[in-house]
Amino acid sequence: MNDVLSWTLSDPEQRIGFAGGRFTRVNHLFAGILGALLTAAVFGVLFPFRSSPVGMLFYRESSLPITVAIIFLTAWSMAILALKLAKLRLQRRALRLSIMPDGHDFVLSPTTVDQVAERMATSVDDPRNFVLLNRIDWALSNLRNLGRVGDVSEMFTTQAEYDEGNMETSYLAVAAFVWAIPVLGFIGTVLGLSQAIGEFGGVLQSGSELDQIKDQLQQVTGGLATAFETTLQGLVAALIVQLCMASLKKSEHEFLDDCSEYCSRHVISRLRLLPLETAGDR
Repeated sequence: MNDVLSWTLSDPEQRIGFAGGRFTRVNHLFAGILGALLTAAVFGVLFPFRSSPVGMLFYRESSLPITVAIIFLTAWSMAILALKLAKLRLQRRALRLSIMPDGHDFVLSPTTVDQVAERMATSVDDPRNFVLLNRIDWALSNLRNLGRVGDVSEMFTTQAEYDEGNMETSYLAVAAFVWAIPVLGFIGTVLGLSQAIGEFGGVLQSGSELDQIKDQLQQVTGGLATAFETTLQGLVAALIVQLCMASLKKSEHEFLDDCSEYCSRHVISRLRLLPLETAGDR
């Protein structure tokens, strides 16, 4: 018999004391706290090098609020994706469980449903916390109540579509951050250009000596640097998050496909129509 797979003890959020999101959903408050800690760590590591060319990308005074916001949203997004990856690995462990009674001659019918339900109950702490087992538990409950074997395959299809939609909506927050991060960079661009134009207008209006004009032009170029740096930060950060999200979504789609294959191979293949159902279909 398999060891008991405990969602309560294995879910990364539950283990730390936060309410774990269902399936691969993430507690966004917990992810936001992790993102804030990661942001602080990034600026803490770079603080001794704030005067270097790399450090100035993050510590330039005129663009510091925009940079902090970009790094925070990026870190928040990566924390969500990291938690989802850990949850996906936990969900995949359910695919290794053997919940059907041993023996090739076992037939799944309304009279044998309880045997499978008991094996699931002894394999995990709660089947409803696992995508695969929730599908099977839902189908078995309908089979027990309705007694129609022929409807089970349709039930699995319906639940698979629900799981697909649930998975897609779990990425909405990250998708919003991918949109917001470059927008923050463009806001920094607008602020930097505004500063540069304002400073340049002051240079043109002043009747200063050449050396003073040179000093003022340095402030103008500083504003331009702010404009281009924040745009670069936003675009690079959004690209990294988007690539990571696309890779994880691909893995999660493959997991859902594996769940459907498991249900077909281990559950649907064991179904047998009862004589009354066969007669009723004629």
